[in-house]
Amino acid sequence: MSSVLITGATSGIGEALAHAYASKQHQVFACGRNEEKLTSLSTKISSLDLTEPDFETNNFKTLAFDITNVEQIKLAAAQIDILDTIILNAGDCEYIDDAVGFDNKLFQRVINVNLVAIGHLLHYLLPKLSNGGQLVLVSSSVTILPLPRAEAYGASKAGLDYLANTLRLDLAKHNIGVTLIHPGFVKTPLTDKNDFAMPFRITSEEAADRIYKAERNKRSYAHFPKRFTYLLKLMALIPKPLWQKLLTWRTS
Repeated sequence: MSSVLITGATSGIGEALAHAYASKQHQVFACGRNEEKLTSLSTKISSLDLTEPDFETNNFKTLAFDITNVEQIKLAAAQIDILDTIILNAGDCEYIDDAVGFDNKLFQRVINVNLVAIGHLLHYLLPKLSNGGQLVLVSSSVTILPLPRAEAYGASKAGLDYLANTLRLDLAKHNIGVTLIHPGFVKTPLTDKNDFAMPFRITSEEAADRIYKAERNKRSYAHFPKRFTYLLKLMALIPKPLWQKLLTWRTS
């Protein structure tokens, strides 16, 4: 039985991942800030109609901590001996509505949650990863093509992309793989707040299934839904003045 740690497990993709790994008999460390939501998640997991009769609910553990709080991360990591998979999924999204009056505090918040916190998590969790283990970083398809209002979110995820791709090089000698995930629009409490159209949006369960398969197959990169991500990749090949004009026209 392999062990997996999942951040952001109290909602959205993280919660769906916790269900997916638990239902497939993995030992799960589900992480989140909200203890009440973690308790509720444990109750849901314990009531799963599992096909394997020997699954033990004590193989599902919760760890309550804030990923921006270094001391809390340290205390949580001390409760773990070894991991086969680490999925760093927790993140936040806020938009810059006035580029001229650039909101520096908003920018700092998003960068801190989506990128700086990842460094703290890696510091305390990577030493727990077993030989042959897999690190999964959940980024975003926003890095494929610059999008309006996404200065903070996109910058944080672009940094995460580079981090994943460099870690893959340096962790190879330790027999640790790195999977970079580029989701498109996924129905979560976070995207429910968006005030714009989200084409080809998929469910959290569909996203979790794709991430699970990518991690199990030790893929270096996965993006979905492909009808959306390939569209972005195609647009990125168009001369910049054309797609920039299209995007600014759509948002003007």
